[in-house]
Amino acid sequence: MSTKPNPKDSMKSTWRSSDHSDWTIAHWFFEILRIHPWNLDEKIPVHEKTDKVPYLSELYEHRWVLVHAFIPIAIQHLVVTYTGRNFTPLQAFFFYSLAFKVIAIRELQVLRRTAHQVGFLDGDQHERDGVPDVGVGKTFRSLISTSTFRPVFTIFLSYRTAQAPRDMNWLWLPLEAGLYGIILDFWFYWYHRLMHEVPFLWRFHRTHHLTKHPNPLLTLYADLEQEFFDIAGVPLATYFSMKAMGMPMGFYEWWICHQYVVFAELAGHSGLRLHAVPPNPLSWVLRILGAELIIEDHDLHHRKGWKTAANYGKQTRLWDKIFGTCRDRIECGEDNIDWGESIKMPLL
Repeated sequence: MSTKPNPKDSMKSTWRSSDHSDWTIAHWFFEILRIHPWNLDEKIPVHEKTDKVPYLSELYEHRWVLVHAFIPIAIQHLVVTYTGRNFTPLQAFFFYSLAFKVIAIRELQVLRRTAHQVGFLDGDQHERDGVPDVGVGKTFRSLISTSTFRPVFTIFLSYRTAQAPRDMNWLWLPLEAGLYGIILDFWFYWYHRLMHEVPFLWRFHRTHHLTKHPNPLLTLYADLEQEFFDIAGVPLATYFSMKAMGMPMGFYEWWICHQYVVFAELAGHSGLRLHAVPPNPLSWVLRILGAELIIEDHDLHHRKGWKTAANYGKQTRLWDKIFGTCRDRIECGEDNIDWGESIKMPLL
């Protein structure tokens, strides 16, 4: 017996070309901030699978993440220096929550510009999915909740008014920033893999997989249960794991760790036809192990079914490699990368 499809599962996206009088605050949020994954009035390059793929140097990514991560820290340092008073926890929450949002918005704008430069993976077969008509509000709420509640946990667990930005643990920072993505990916790998392989848990993850060709705005397009684990469960498990390993994980270091992770999450769902790895201070170790993740890895994960997805990692390929769940790349094989064509990423 056939069943009717659930209208809430529709990925049809026509609202950007619809009558704006029907728009809500969520529609205008995406429009005013110009964070759409592409511009309707500009062409997107389309490439054959065998066309060479350009690359993005990890140095550009590190520069982008660190500059944006340190701007709010520098502003706080100036406030403390000139007033002699540090932010209260409530002030720190509002300030860093706003900074989180501004940085994410800027990255989304940069990813859009890059899309018009390089095109999308699998673009010769399928257009990139937009934000669905039935999910504009849901997508809006997911983005706001992520950029609000992650700073809440960071403030609650690690912010101390007695510790100003100058008290950041500079010696631990490179190791913490490097291990954070790797350890976070261990917890994410198993939570993610179980969501695919256990039928009872798949129902909490299936909404996220309605998109077979995701864009950055759909990074947290998911049901409430998955949103909880993505926003709080996995980051908290990572934080407590690193504390148990003896790392200080002060507020400012953890803030920078978050910025590396968020950068990778948005870029990883961009589908850009670009060889780019999530920036990580320990990338040289991952490179030796052949465990660097690239954009195509997670893009291929979305195109497959719930028990055949593979590529469960989102920050590295380490745990997929160890546990045998890597999937072969199609467009970004080593012999198809044009190492002579480097894509530049703006500083600001």
